[in-house]
Amino acid sequence: MTAVGHGGRYGRSSTRGNKSVIASCNWDGNDIVIYNMGMTTLSPSAQKIQDLLTSLGYDYTVIEHTESTRTAQEAADRAGCELGQIVKSLIFKGKQTGKPILVLTSGANRVDEKRIREYAGEEIGKADADFARAVTGFAIGGVPPIGHVQKIETYLDDDFLHYESVWAAAGNPNAIFELPPKVLIQITDAKVVVVK
Repeated sequence: MTAVGHGGRYGRSSTRGNKSVIASCNWDGNDIVIYNMGMTTLSPSAQKIQDLLTSLGYDYTVIEHTESTRTAQEAADRAGCELGQIVKSLIFKGKQTGKPILVLTSGANRVDEKRIREYAGEEIGKADADFARAVTGFAIGGVPPIGHVQKIETYLDDDFLHYESVWAAAGNPNAIFELPPKVLIQITDAKVVVVK
């Protein structure tokens, strides 16, 4: 089975028997039905993101795969989309203030840390796994753009504006969800910037 994405639209969920089902309409108007990658329920961290999306009034569906979506390429393969449509969540730490900084960048791009330093107004360094989990509540490889334990200064790659939809991590290394870039900007309160 493949995830809805590359020819699909935003999914809606339902139930058939004991399996979660995701239905989506492809470009020619035919419904595509896929199961939640063999899983009957979402893991607690993925469910947290699904619940948050629902509470914010969105009907985007978290899809949890049995295979990893930890890397941008793995996520693109699972979603059936371009590498550039994958949202990488990179956590940095301000060297003077210790503040967390989240950079949401395209899977096709490498972040220019000098640019991020200018935006943040201080020297920065990559955050270690413990710091990333402490400020987001999630492990590296599954950090979503939303649902963090504290407010995080966030910058979003302007390359996302070229796409109708993007795919972001949903709380663990196997879960992703699709949404339009304009909604990603709204729900993260991100500053849209050049990151490369």
